[in-house]
Amino acid sequence: MGDMPESKRPRIGDDANGTTNGGSRHGRDVFVGSIDQGTTSTRFLIFNSAGEPVAGHQMGFDNKHPQSGWHEHDPLELLQSVETCIEKATEEFRSKGYDIASIRSIGLTNQRETLVLWDKDTGEPLHNAVVWPDTRTSAIVRELKARPNADKLLDLCGLPLTTYPSSVKLLWLLRNVDAVAQAYEDRRIAFGTVDTWLIYRLNGGKDREGGPIFVTDSTNASRTMFMNLRTLKYDDNLLSFFQIDPSKLALPEIVPSSHPTAFGALARGPLKGVPIAGCLGDQSAALVGQCGFNPGQAKNTYGTGCFLLYNVGTEPVISKSGLLATVAYDLGKGRKPVYALEGSIAVAGSGVTFLLNNLGLIESSKAIDDVALSVSDNGGVYFVTAFSGLFAPYWIDDAKGTLFGMTAHTQKGHIARATLEATCHQTAAILDAMAADSGHALESMAADGGLSNSDLCMQTQADLSGIPVDRPQMRETTALGAAIAAGLATGVWADLDELRFVNASNRTVFEPKLAGEERNKMRRLWERAVEMSRGWVRDDD
Repeated sequence: MGDMPESKRPRIGDDANGTTNGGSRHGRDVFVGSIDQGTTSTRFLIFNSAGEPVAGHQMGFDNKHPQSGWHEHDPLELLQSVETCIEKATEEFRSKGYDIASIRSIGLTNQRETLVLWDKDTGEPLHNAVVWPDTRTSAIVRELKARPNADKLLDLCGLPLTTYPSSVKLLWLLRNVDAVAQAYEDRRIAFGTVDTWLIYRLNGGKDREGGPIFVTDSTNASRTMFMNLRTLKYDDNLLSFFQIDPSKLALPEIVPSSHPTAFGALARGPLKGVPIAGCLGDQSAALVGQCGFNPGQAKNTYGTGCFLLYNVGTEPVISKSGLLATVAYDLGKGRKPVYALEGSIAVAGSGVTFLLNNLGLIESSKAIDDVALSVSDNGGVYFVTAFSGLFAPYWIDDAKGTLFGMTAHTQKGHIARATLEATCHQTAAILDAMAADSGHALESMAADGGLSNSDLCMQTQADLSGIPVDRPQMRETTALGAAIAAGLATGVWADLDELRFVNASNRTVFEPKLAGEERNKMRRLWERAVEMSRGWVRDDD
């Protein structure tokens, strides 16, 4: 599967002839750093003005699962991982003969929805971060759905009521953690997604001269359910629905995703004084990194989860098909904010990790293709990977992970294939929903993220979706997007037109090979499996 043809068509953001160049009037002597703080690891990459990474460091950290369905991080460990990655990547940068004075600015991209609460007086966390796929809030979500005006939230903030956004995580912590409840009553609680927490501490926290930096950007704020999607400001109606008193909860200021001063600068370490000039939620950053600046362009990031963003332009589109409406990016300098439709899948790369760590069916994540290719098809096996329920376009909270179609013939290769196909089936369903909401089908989809390294997964995606899948050679597009936001704010790139050539060369396109009849049959069996997985979690349990 490794000999797929290179793309000859223009990629997202490319010009018609597909040519490439350095992409910046400054040449290759100006650099931008990028903090990429994800669900399972943190990295810091340093890009040149052609969008090529020249140095970097990545490290994992502890993912805590204190109870079934719970998922937490230590906020201080996240901070430490960022600082370590900056230090190590800078060492590599220097060792290659580069001057750190040539690093113009730093961008930040982060896991979204994950909630951090801390004490404004001490600057210390009040609890572990509650991570985006955490499902402990299921009962609260059912309660909220029964409240008056619950049906009006989607039009205001673009998100349905699920366990996903930060708002419901806050309610759970207020009800169940005494330290959080007391800090709320004492009016000393600070609310933030991971970007806000890191920016606050990287700037020196409460001890910063001139006061702490307490901000977020609109892509992250749009994942809280507290921000009005059209005004890009906190909405009293939304706060009132969740019964949040804004006088008791400090909410970060919402600023554009690209800004030369709003995010402050590093307060310590080898890059002390370098400004943080860009901030984007990870999926928005990947869209920017794919240069998806035109309405109708889409990308799918195959990471721990799977996230498909479709650029709808400067007016939000509220989905009627189970998708999220979100801010794609706000690059400032008088540019209008751009919106996207988004479909989220809870389990993508984490499904492969499950086969590795929990079932021992593969020897490494990279071996997934080899094991899956040990059989010619899925053998009739379908794996509904609903470890945290199912996200878009299904939004089924009461499903659990379920294997269907196993017989005495089933081998580990069939289960490996079914695991990859689960992600591809859900992506295909999201693409159908996007076509329904937008009125036209996508012609192709850009892919990135760890699981996009699997040629089999990318070919399966093309087969089940019926559209080409376009994969760049350099797949650190999430980190690149944050670097682009910072670089635009600090003159590394003057405008979006200069980015046409960034990461444009050596892209691979996977064309659909599956006959339509076979595709439709597999899609029907998948939808049947989804329906059969419903209702496993019940209130009477």
